[in-house]
Amino acid sequence: METINGAMVGREREQEVLSDFVTAPGGRALVLRGDAGVGKSALLDHVADLATGGLHKVIRAAGVEAESELPYAGLHQFLYPLQSSIDELDDVHRGVFDGVFGRSQGTPPSVMTLGIAVLDLLSLAASQQPLLLILDDGQWLDTSSTEVCGFVGRRLTGTSVKLLVGLRSEVPSGFDTAALPELPVTTLSERASEQLLDIHHPGLDPRIRRLVLEEAQGNPLALLELPPHVRGNRTARTSEQLFGYAGTPLPLRLQHVYGRRIESLGQAVRAELLRGALDGVGSGTAADRTRGTRYRMVDADAAAACGLLDIDPVSGEFVFRHPLVRSTVVHKATPNERRAAHAALAQVHRDDMERRATHLAAATVDPDEEVAAALEAAAESATRRGGSVAAVAWLTRAAELSETPHGRSRRLGSAAYIAGHSGRLDQARQLVREGAGTDTDGSPDSVVASGYVAFFEDGDIRSSQRQVFAAIESMRDRGVREPDEVLTRLIDLLLAIAQYGSDGMWWRRVHELLESLGDAVPSKSRIYEDAWGDVVLRGTGVHERVERAFADVRSLEPWDVIRLAAAAYHVDTLSQYRPYLQRAVDREIETGAVADAMTMLHQIMLDQIAVGEWDEAERTGQQALELTTTHKHALFVHHTHAYLGWLAALRGQVEHARALQATVDAWARPRGVGFLTQIADAVGTTAALAEGDYEAAYLHAIGITPPGTFTPYAHQAPRTLLDLVEAALHTGRTEQARNHAQAAHHARLPDISPRLALITYGALAMTATDTTEADTMYHRAQTHPAAARFPYELARIHLAHGIRQRHTHGRKAAHHSLTLAAETFERLGATTWAERARTELHAAGATAQSPTAPLTALTWQERRIADLAASGLTNKEIGDRMHLSPRTVSSHLYRVFPKLGITTRAALRDALSKIPGEQNV
Repeated sequence: METINGAMVGREREQEVLSDFVTAPGGRALVLRGDAGVGKSALLDHVADLATGGLHKVIRAAGVEAESELPYAGLHQFLYPLQSSIDELDDVHRGVFDGVFGRSQGTPPSVMTLGIAVLDLLSLAASQQPLLLILDDGQWLDTSSTEVCGFVGRRLTGTSVKLLVGLRSEVPSGFDTAALPELPVTTLSERASEQLLDIHHPGLDPRIRRLVLEEAQGNPLALLELPPHVRGNRTARTSEQLFGYAGTPLPLRLQHVYGRRIESLGQAVRAELLRGALDGVGSGTAADRTRGTRYRMVDADAAAACGLLDIDPVSGEFVFRHPLVRSTVVHKATPNERRAAHAALAQVHRDDMERRATHLAAATVDPDEEVAAALEAAAESATRRGGSVAAVAWLTRAAELSETPHGRSRRLGSAAYIAGHSGRLDQARQLVREGAGTDTDGSPDSVVASGYVAFFEDGDIRSSQRQVFAAIESMRDRGVREPDEVLTRLIDLLLAIAQYGSDGMWWRRVHELLESLGDAVPSKSRIYEDAWGDVVLRGTGVHERVERAFADVRSLEPWDVIRLAAAAYHVDTLSQYRPYLQRAVDREIETGAVADAMTMLHQIMLDQIAVGEWDEAERTGQQALELTTTHKHALFVHHTHAYLGWLAALRGQVEHARALQATVDAWARPRGVGFLTQIADAVGTTAALAEGDYEAAYLHAIGITPPGTFTPYAHQAPRTLLDLVEAALHTGRTEQARNHAQAAHHARLPDISPRLALITYGALAMTATDTTEADTMYHRAQTHPAAARFPYELARIHLAHGIRQRHTHGRKAAHHSLTLAAETFERLGATTWAERARTELHAAGATAQSPTAPLTALTWQERRIADLAASGLTNKEIGDRMHLSPRTVSSHLYRVFPKLGITTRAALRDALSKIPGEQNV
């Protein structure tokens, strides 16, 4: 405020820093942080003037408290002026923006994906003219926009884009953890305060001048606004006499000043101000000019005359003089006045689903089904765009406004369901209790929510299974014969519980129940039924069905993506869909959907383990552990421990693996969580194999399934095929080993998944007594098109093949297979396996060193990118194929070059040609 009439007082240091910020080459971000009224907006105006003079394009936005729960409302302000540049982007990037702003249906992008798209958009716009983005009142920016702005702000180096954010110190904000450079804006010095006061209010009575300086305490807004108030109360000599109370924060005292001015206005003007305030009309020159439907205040000249409003110099519209004026207007209004204003604004925003619903909710007191339905539709829209927090709030309000107990229960159930997926189990539990307070206690909607909380919070398999099963039977008996949202949620929850229970008897009951429902079971739920239960019995064709479901990924809800990815894991095709998970997981965490994020992290970790990215898998697992522990998801905490234990066993960290195995088993076994007890047994098997204790490995393996068969509904039974066979062979149980390998062949496991094909052929080769059959099966395993996607299993097959070759074909014949095994185990970090391979290689008369070792250090994704780059594709073309941004592709290639010992793209083909054929992707 100290720039009125062009005078900037006492800000020499800040002006110097900001001048350097504007003129410095390259992109950067800066946060101005200070108390209300300290002059942040004036400094932002100053920077805008400097940048405009320096030929920058300036785009301004402002956070608005009334919009702080509307997903991406703030980001829209920055992007609206760049619409023409959005149209120049490719289809992928335009699709990202269409999804965020509701122009298309589909799964919203992650913070990273959207952030990269925004960076590319800004870079494109700045290629014609340097760009300066200015955000005032950033503390009120909605969460989704804040996360994207923080992501972008940390990555502006190398662009012609600058970002400047103004924040109020006393209000928490997502920018607090954005790690952006800050410039504190403090109060003015005593001398500067006197100078500013004398410039704008010359000739003050000494008593008034002293009182104003004491009260303002160097705050520029107070220095400008207090003198008229003090002059109007000539008898006041102290703060208590002036404001009616003492010792209160300065913003409250300023609100008192503004409140007196508001009270002096007529009813019509006050109503006009209230409509503007509740709709978030901006303040000062940072007013939002991007949305044509923003309420336009009219006939408010009286408010401008008494210093509450200014006139925007560009649009000519009324804007609030300061955000404190806006908040004071709302504070001074009565509840009835606020409801009337919201009703008027709902009509203004009749074409904007989310804004209209927000105002209708605030305007309505008594139950109203039309308003409840509008809020429910807005919640669905917010969920699709990543706004789970807003969705829960709107559904809860919709329940309050429902006219029937059934409607209230259904909406509370939906709110609890989304809260549960968001990891807010306490909130979900409270919503369940509220639903139980109606006469629909035990309704299907409440069962969905209560079953979800009981199951995921503490792994309550038995009671939640019975409760959900009974609710589905009840709906069936009432005649439900077509897909229904609540029924679908119950079915999917029952399938998830059955998967964790891994009980054959229960699974058979689930199949019978779903069969009785006929066409009321959605096609995606049928996929889950077949994949999550027993892939040996029902897994054929699941891969193709999952692929078809993912073909229209934009139509999928976040939980659909997770469930389909779980199905893909069971048939070992998760790598195809990991890009979707990686794009979504950041968004789920940042928008509060942490339960979904926990599962996504598990799935990403599983694929990282499968493709040999074990260091990355460890980091993902630790991230999942921190998230699950923080949110007290006991089931997911132990699920994470199980996967970390398996990874430790693979790496030969036997003591750590067994400690985690014991933790998981002690928690899961009493609760009947068979899914986790099987993983615990698999950890024991893997750890025993790693240290060469084959008898212990065999005992652990047969605890999962007996040799020669695959225990129904034991998901680890086919997955541990190779473990049981190797353990049996090394303990002299050759007949059991051969029977088990042949059982895999007879069960047609190779038709179910590429990994099962690899280990089935490997098991048949290891147990073959005929040399020709063994060589044929080894060749079939090692040349399988997907073999390189499972390096750990392939290396074990190479090792077994090399040992057999040394005995049957001579030492030299074994070199190639043993070298491949040793190198792969070294790269993976499977230390005990690597030592075993080196020992065998030494026995074959060779060393474990190979000129191809640097090449095998590439991750599967790096190798794939390198292959595509070597074929002549550009970074953009590679990104389109792999669902990555060109920047991410460039980063991968930056790491690939030194690993291959090259410095140019042209050298890729020759370097990659040195990799043995079995390792080709």
